[in-house]
Amino acid sequence: MFALALLLGGTPVAAQTGEAWRAPTLTNTRYDEDWSKLADPAARNGRWSEGFKYIPLDADGDAWLTTGIELRLRSESNRNALWGGAEAPGDSYLWVRALPYADLHVGAVRAFVQPIAAYAVGMAPAAGPIDQSRVDLLQGFGEVELQLSDDTRLSLRAGRQMLSLGTERLIGTRYGPNVPLAFDGARADLARGPAKLSLFAARPVRPGAGSFDDGSSPTKTLWGAYAALPGLDLYYLGYRNRDARFGGVEGEELRHGLGLRSHGDAGDWHWNVEAVAQFGRFAGRTIRAQKIRTWTLGSEVGRHFPKAPFAPHAVMRFNIVSGDRDPADGTLGTFNALFPKGKYFGELSPVGPYNIVNLNPSVSLDLGGNVSFAIAGMAYWRHARGDGVYDIPGNLIRAPGTARSRFIGKEIEAALSWQATPELELSTSLSAFQPGGFIRQTGPARTIGLFGLEANFRI
Repeated sequence: MFALALLLGGTPVAAQTGEAWRAPTLTNTRYDEDWSKLADPAARNGRWSEGFKYIPLDADGDAWLTTGIELRLRSESNRNALWGGAEAPGDSYLWVRALPYADLHVGAVRAFVQPIAAYAVGMAPAAGPIDQSRVDLLQGFGEVELQLSDDTRLSLRAGRQMLSLGTERLIGTRYGPNVPLAFDGARADLARGPAKLSLFAARPVRPGAGSFDDGSSPTKTLWGAYAALPGLDLYYLGYRNRDARFGGVEGEELRHGLGLRSHGDAGDWHWNVEAVAQFGRFAGRTIRAQKIRTWTLGSEVGRHFPKAPFAPHAVMRFNIVSGDRDPADGTLGTFNALFPKGKYFGELSPVGPYNIVNLNPSVSLDLGGNVSFAIAGMAYWRHARGDGVYDIPGNLIRAPGTARSRFIGKEIEAALSWQATPELELSTSLSAFQPGGFIRQTGPARTIGLFGLEANFRI
């Protein structure tokens, strides 16, 4: 797999901070990359791929095209999935995906198209919708941008698109798994200086088992407003699911969420704190944020040590996500993370951000030669004893039963990454999740292991 990837070359672009196993050179959505600066010959550095990033279509420079592609191979070997309770506890498989794209600009009008070819090889018992979509349309939209004043512009977009809001705690691209998440809908972005307001309404795309059969979800709808200011984000998210299920109860779910995120840096320090409260109704029950029954608080504080050996970067994350204390009290207290990023707590993420308290320290090191190493530890507890443990999509994977222990388990993960060229990243990760008292009290309780290898080429 790595030998095949090494046959490919690369192009330098602005770096993007991220975990060691994520490709650091380009954005995941691709449509928010602006290559128009290459219209100036002085801005070019002679890299072979610059000819693909800015292709003029007329003499005046009003029409131009950007193209690119991602080719990713990822191999994962699982042991004791779901602590030995999965249908296939041991499994080794290969994810293969290709994401070419074309971005056409003609004056104020834009058309963006990104097909996907995603396949899973060797997966047992069968590949799911995040593993394999075959050939389909991942993104395809039209956009008009209007310059309202010298520092104010409005863009109107409609079609299929990925959404990435904030740190993707609630709305993310699901980039880590093989099939990213897209939405069918409309979006308006009003930007003035450093401030931006986004309004959107969309339905998540539901991948089909065959080619060209992905379609909008018939049961789920998302809408909202997101204001991004310097150091502060304010947002409202509305969500409806006509076929929701919590704790064995099925019904229609309607949620409204209000969020606040503070982020920034000072010297070598940086921080990111986000709080969300939800309210609404589910199957005749009330989701009451005023009682702090449906809420989440996520925090991250980190520091760089640029003058120390290997320039360590230390981060401490602490998350609390509410659960349902009493299923019989008529109030649903389980927070809904909606559409979070795919590998939420790391490469091995058997548990998702529902009914959980999580502590996550990590350290990354620069080993030189574009090689980085990261090690992280995680500990997980249930927030409410009356609620169980969920996976990232929100499916209940362990019911509370009669268990009294809150402790779900502890995890350690190490990752090594080499940016072999500006476009090609090779990485590997090793993770282990040791079950705690709650898992031992409710079923199979073996230590989960995951070994991953990845080659990712992007221009």
